[in-house]
Amino acid sequence: MKTFIFDVDGTLLDTEAMYMKSLQAILHERGIERSYAELATTFGIPSKDALIRLNVPDIEGVLAEWGPRTQNYRDTVAIYDGIPVALKQLRSAGAQLAIMTSKRRFEYDRDVVSLGLDQYFDQAVVAEDITHGKPAPDGILLAMQRLAAQPSDTIYLGDTVYDAEASATAGVTFGFAAWNGRTPRDFTPDVSLTTPQAMLDLL
Repeated sequence: MKTFIFDVDGTLLDTEAMYMKSLQAILHERGIERSYAELATTFGIPSKDALIRLNVPDIEGVLAEWGPRTQNYRDTVAIYDGIPVALKQLRSAGAQLAIMTSKRRFEYDRDVVSLGLDQYFDQAVVAEDITHGKPAPDGILLAMQRLAAQPSDTIYLGDTVYDAEASATAGVTFGFAAWNGRTPRDFTPDVSLTTPQAMLDLL
């Protein structure tokens, strides 16, 4: 592999608590009580799909509140252990690194740039850059285009079925970020990586 493209939530950053606790608070205020464990089963899929799966009423209203409310839980966000070191080593070994995320630009700046992770990446594709988000391959293809990368030596690192489907349609290898402690649901990754360091074995 020569080109490594990364998802953010559940891959580079542990943001589960930020999203789930803010959603739980919004629902509580609307008289809807859901356990953290139930809400967490939807972590990693697009917000609207999560609310549909949870059968939440007034989806658009909840969506409008959810993004801004996450700011109250920013202190729960953490970089997964070993990520900065592995990214630095990949770059030193000559790999091209990019981010392709469903986050909007302000979320990328808030969650990635603020933690200094952007320094390791040559390109970042965010929601505003593409017409169709995951599971469409548009974001991966755009990142590859910007890097002049070839599908045969490109891997997309993510953690959801949407990431797996986008990778397959883009014709690239899909690597599951198993260092997040989760088990793949509804999909089978091309490769599963239990630690960030394991990415170096793909070079």
